[in-house]
Amino acid sequence: MAQNKTYKIREIASLLGLNFVGDGDCEISGIGSLRAAKSGQLSFLSNRRYADQLSQTQASVVILEERHLDSCETNALVSTSPYVSFARATELFKPLVRMDSGIHSSASINESANIPKSVFIGPNVVVEENVCIGANTIIGANSFIGHGSIVGQNCHFQANVTVYSNIKIGDNVILHSGAVVGSDGFGFAFDGEKSIKIHQLGGVQIGNEVEVGASSTIDRGAIEDTIIGDGVKIDNQVQIGHNCKIGDHTVICGCVGIAGSVTIGKNCIMGGGSGAVGHIAIADNVQVSAMSLVSESINKAGTYSSGTWQMKTSEWKRSNVRFQQLDGMYKRIRNLEKSKKEY
Repeated sequence: MAQNKTYKIREIASLLGLNFVGDGDCEISGIGSLRAAKSGQLSFLSNRRYADQLSQTQASVVILEERHLDSCETNALVSTSPYVSFARATELFKPLVRMDSGIHSSASINESANIPKSVFIGPNVVVEENVCIGANTIIGANSFIGHGSIVGQNCHFQANVTVYSNIKIGDNVILHSGAVVGSDGFGFAFDGEKSIKIHQLGGVQIGNEVEVGASSTIDRGAIEDTIIGDGVKIDNQVQIGHNCKIGDHTVICGCVGIAGSVTIGKNCIMGGGSGAVGHIAIADNVQVSAMSLVSESINKAGTYSSGTWQMKTSEWKRSNVRFQQLDGMYKRIRNLEKSKKEY
């Protein structure tokens, strides 16, 4: 259910730590894009590609940089980082989740579990022995928490979340529907005839303020724990292999696949559909472009890409033939250079 809150512009300015220009008593009750916003709504301008929409917007207030003030025909909130200010503004208007504390009658809770009275546990939830759940946490319907796991305070597990045994989850963590934490890592040894399972004896440690998207999986470690640092944001349908270590405040976009024993530094971004082979390390402050494959360690901050640009299929097929000829062309050029030197 929505909060249906209304704020005066001067109140929003105070809450966001911004200066306002215009009518501070104008009331704001929602958020909209520059093109679609209506009177009484807040909008923002952070991408110069949309600057031409500023003079036409019907929004009652716009978060923008000072350099755009002259083009703004409505009230303004001045920010050095409009997108960040907009992100903080969304907190003011987010839907309010109203759930009374308590345990639904259909839930199965082991008597050894430690659950404060402020926790909400929804229908058909299973909580096994020796689980500890922090205050004010919400566990959505049909979720499962395995034995010995620890869940911090103010967490929110949406419906159908699975947390295996002996997992440690920090405070203010959000797990979306279908997320699986602590499933077995993909470990097998081939004996010449068949694959022998390597039993995964480690766990998973998740820090504070982490968000894990729908249908994403974080495997438990083979021996040591898989570790997800504070503030990490993981999008939908992401696979993180066993023994990985993800640094604080790293962002992993949708459909990323990270093989086992990869270490990723702090403040990194793995673009959508990108991947990393196993047993490599990526330094702090690295950005990997969408659909790129990281096949060896990266030891210096920066932006990295792999693959080829899009082109017409017929052109791509011709280029692919040329790629296969590169080694032969290189050898011929080397021989020509060698012949020239001898001549």
